[in-house]
Amino acid sequence: MAEPDVVHASAPPPDAPSRQEGEGLVTAALVEAVSETIRIGDAERLRSLVGHLHEADLGELLQALDEDLRPSLIELLGSHFHFAALTEVDEAIRLSLLEALPTDTIVDGLRELDSDDAIYILEDLEDEDRKTILERLPLPERAQLTRGLDFPEESAGRLMQTDFVAVPPFWTVGRTIDYLREMKDAPETFYAVYVIDPVFKLLGTVPLHKLLRSPRDARLESVLDEDVRAVRATEDREEVGRLFQRYNLVSAAVTDDAGRLVGVLTIDDIVDVIHEEADEDLKALGGVMGDEELSDTVMQTARSRFPWLFVNLGTAFLAAAVIGVFEGTIKQMVALAILMPIVASMGGNAATQAMTVTVRALATRELGTRNTQRVVLREVLVGLVNGSALAVFLGVGAGLWFRDYELGAVISSALTINMIVAGLFGTLVPITINRLKLDPAVASAVFVTTTTDVIGFFAFLGIATWWFGLG
Repeated sequence: MAEPDVVHASAPPPDAPSRQEGEGLVTAALVEAVSETIRIGDAERLRSLVGHLHEADLGELLQALDEDLRPSLIELLGSHFHFAALTEVDEAIRLSLLEALPTDTIVDGLRELDSDDAIYILEDLEDEDRKTILERLPLPERAQLTRGLDFPEESAGRLMQTDFVAVPPFWTVGRTIDYLREMKDAPETFYAVYVIDPVFKLLGTVPLHKLLRSPRDARLESVLDEDVRAVRATEDREEVGRLFQRYNLVSAAVTDDAGRLVGVLTIDDIVDVIHEEADEDLKALGGVMGDEELSDTVMQTARSRFPWLFVNLGTAFLAAAVIGVFEGTIKQMVALAILMPIVASMGGNAATQAMTVTVRALATRELGTRNTQRVVLREVLVGLVNGSALAVFLGVGAGLWFRDYELGAVISSALTINMIVAGLFGTLVPITINRLKLDPAVASAVFVTTTTDVIGFFAFLGIATWWFGLG
């Protein structure tokens, strides 16, 4: 029996800089070698250094290079540079590169890409620049990209590939396999054959594994899967990501409003969507704009973070006002000023825990009307349990520190109250914001932390005023 062919991954050239354990392919030594090679204009050596890199690694290399060297790398590599690498870099770097490169170079690069990658590169350009590039493309490719760009941003239509295999239901399995072998413009990667009627309405799919296992004389209409999980081209990409995640899909048909097949989504696109959405939520919880990137300038970064910091400044005055109400109490018992931040800090941390879990559950649709009451009650009880346990340690510690166990009892009571409030508002605030059709990840943090600060200060200083007869 003949041994099967073994496919080996591309190996780095002999003169490529070695990498240390734990490093990726793009090492500091490689960046230095590539930079020097670009400066002397040695295209052949540059190809030997980076020709083995995957597009993702090539994108990482572009980001690591000095700004003035990036366009030169692309121009020196010429046809050996795969424009898919531009989908792996920050938006600011991509736009800078597209501005620096000749239009003909961009056009030639886009023609080698799948339609979804080409759209990803074009969609962030200014309308005039995008129009100039599209006008240089052949009419069929221009029409294909223009149609994709007409779909709403962050929709399935922007992500889909328009290269797919579609055949009529009366074809046999054998004829379909022969057709696939002879196709010159077959998609680079595909997982199913789509069966359509004369007006391109989707009838079903035949996964490749089923196609290869069926008799050659069987008609496709007898072996197709009619239960197709197709998505509308206008559907939000986040919803599409959930569909892939829930049903373990590797590809899905994309249809227009009339049910006609217009494209295909594959798992590699959806992995990027899931990553980007999670990244946006994580940044939003910290009051950072979702489009902030490491390549942004100081002023761009400062501008994106300032709005929520300004809102937070306003809410901080509210907490300060509560402290001001008890100014007389604090003057009479300085220990209150020392211990006060503990209550607010612990409440803020507990609220952040509850809020993070709630926002994530809302984002994944795990939290809905059916289980809202149970989740809120759970977080309140968690606050009660943790608050009571921590109150013991805090009360004893404060009592020993100031030799006043009554003060320990006061701060213990305040901490327990604030931990319960933290659990309550850590869940109710994002749920309420979500029902107002706003993004709970963006707006929750400021309101939740303000609430725990205000309640914490009020509870501690209020109980102390009553207990010790101060004020």
